[in-house]
Amino acid sequence: MINPISGFSRLSKEEKIEWLSKTYLANNKKAREILTQYWNSNSSLQQLHEEFTENTLTNYYLPFGLAPNFLINNQLYAIPMAIEESSVIAAASKAAKFWGSRGGFKAEVLGTQKIGQVHFMYSGDREKLQYFFKKVKPQLLEAVTPLTRNMEKRGGGVVNIELRDKTDLLVNYHQLHCTFETKDSMGANFINSCLERFAETFQAEAKSHEAFDASEKEIEIVMSILSNYVPDCIVRAEVSCPVTELADHGMSGEDFAAKFVRALKIAEAEPHRAVTHNKGIMNGIDAVVLATGNDFRAVEAGIHAYASKDGRYTSLSHVDVRDGRFRFWMEIPMALGTVGGLTGLHPLSKIALEILQKPSAEDLMKIVAVTGLAQNFAAVKSLITTGIQQGHMKMHLMNILNQLQATVHEKEVLVNHFKTNKVSHSAVEEQFNKLRN
Repeated sequence: MINPISGFSRLSKEEKIEWLSKTYLANNKKAREILTQYWNSNSSLQQLHEEFTENTLTNYYLPFGLAPNFLINNQLYAIPMAIEESSVIAAASKAAKFWGSRGGFKAEVLGTQKIGQVHFMYSGDREKLQYFFKKVKPQLLEAVTPLTRNMEKRGGGVVNIELRDKTDLLVNYHQLHCTFETKDSMGANFINSCLERFAETFQAEAKSHEAFDASEKEIEIVMSILSNYVPDCIVRAEVSCPVTELADHGMSGEDFAAKFVRALKIAEAEPHRAVTHNKGIMNGIDAVVLATGNDFRAVEAGIHAYASKDGRYTSLSHVDVRDGRFRFWMEIPMALGTVGGLTGLHPLSKIALEILQKPSAEDLMKIVAVTGLAQNFAAVKSLITTGIQQGHMKMHLMNILNQLQATVHEKEVLVNHFKTNKVSHSAVEEQFNKLRN
């Protein structure tokens, strides 16, 4: 039986690993070797990584790759991507090449406002609450002046505060629904700080409001927190070309377009397909968000919520063929930053932003959305032509060979063999065994 440990956070990294190895890991020596071999030999860089989070044991590496030749709004980009999945970067690069000769990607930001909410309970007269809110709103804005001063200099700040009655959803539940503009910062800390100040002021002023009776003065603040659902922080990415330029794999452009449209219509209609369809979009989006030090979990949550905004989960991307022209596009919510947080701390995130020519938050939104659309186009194109496994498994070949512990020579022989043969795990294993025997 394993007993709880007290004071784990106060142990040194070495002591944490020693305890972990003895308590949970069968091969103590091997586990310690693996954990310690990922430490960075540069002590200051290692300390920086350890201070990103708590109870750090080691560093967890992901490949940091590059997808070149993205033509976005007539500007050429090489896009850094941090991802472990085979074929994602290759597919994005292939889509970039395809569309680069057809006018490239067009992208625009349609809105940048973000949301935060103060959730509270109030059981009194609703008209009194409305009157109180109108009276106290200027004081709420005044209370956050020390927090908003610098943000306002950059063109951001608090856009609006609304009182929303949510008692149809939950008894006595109301909220202050607050809109913010945070410019090049993702703004989570700024928004949360403002919300907590709103809550303190709102609650304190209620206690002395002359129109409230004793029970109404006791407004209960439940929580104050930003929302990662940002339906007013929207970016649009699009490609288009004459249908005739889509001819591929022996298909005419018209046939390719018709099959592509059917594939998208299925993703729009069938949630099981839509989830996988959108996951392919997120392969591209997450990889760039992660490489630039942004919060990919927040982006994921907000985008998938947006895919359900009409009451049913559906495709994020859409296609239209009209007057001989193929048009493929996507509109998604996304709150990103290029200053603050990990973007200014992680050395690779700083390099990623430099590779992207030091974009503004709006420019980064465009780049990320385009990468998602490119990834989606490449995936659907594969599905309606060769099938997804042909390209994916060829890129996955090296992972299989590493699992089989193939030598350098064996890898060379087998990679050459599978240039002209279909890749599957069983086929690779069979050829590997033949070669080794």
